[in-house]
Amino acid sequence: MRSIEALWGPLAKTSRHTGHMCRSIKTLRPPMTPEVHDEDIRAAALQYVRKISGFRAPAAHNQEVFDAAVDAVAAATSDLLSGLRVRGVAS
Repeated sequence: MRSIEALWGPLAKTSRHTGHMCRSIKTLRPPMTPEVHDEDIRAAALQYVRKISGFRAPAAHNQEVFDAAVDAVAAATSDLLSGLRVRGVAS
């Protein structure tokens, strides 16, 4: 695995680009979150797309692609969570 410095170059040293996940996105897997609802997954997907795109709310000409990205991230998150096996947690 490459280091943050190798991937980001000079940006790795700035406070905004430290390689850490956005603090507003909470962990959704057990046991961190015992019950995860579709709303939780959608909220995390929306926050992720907002962070990556740099838009809190997209302009009308970007709305369709923005919404499609949120749907895709939510679907991928749901698939991930349903496929994870966490030690010590009953399935």
